[in-house]
Formats: sequence, C-alpha cells, structure tokens
Amino acid sequence: MKVLSLKLKEDIFTAAERIVHAMHLPRNTYINQAVALYNELCQRKLLRRQLRRESQLVQPSTLEVLKEFERLNDQLPG
Repeated sequence: MKVLSLKLKEDIFTAAERIVHAMHLPRNTYINQAVALYNELCQRKLLRRQLRRESQLVQPSTLEVLKEFERLNDQLPG
C-alpha cells in the first residue's frame, strides 16, 4: 500500500465527506473505490482511442477485402 498526500478542492472534499458519512465508509475505502472506478473509465477511453487509430490504419485493406467478397458473390450462380 502506498501513502500519499492529496489536495482536494473544498467542494469536492465536502461532497465526498457527506457521502462517506452517509454510507458509513472509511474515507480511504471511498477514495480507493473512486480512483479504481476512474482508472477503469480512463482505460476504456484509451482502448477506444487505440481501436479507432488501428481501425483507420487497416481501413484501406478492409475495403479491398469487402470489394473482393462482392466480386466473389457476383460470380456465384444464382
């Protein structure tokens, strides 16, 4: 476990304190849960960015594959 010093804006601290008391949670538990949740959100954003970037990289070849399938489909009897 790491120990750190944290500076919060007054309104954020006050809101967190209200919630901590209402939920009967230790402040440390609440902050750990909040950071874990925010980490998950940021990981998803990073993954979305990476997928978008990689999708753009393969887009030309994907279009070629689709065109080839269309040509194959046109050649089928029917």
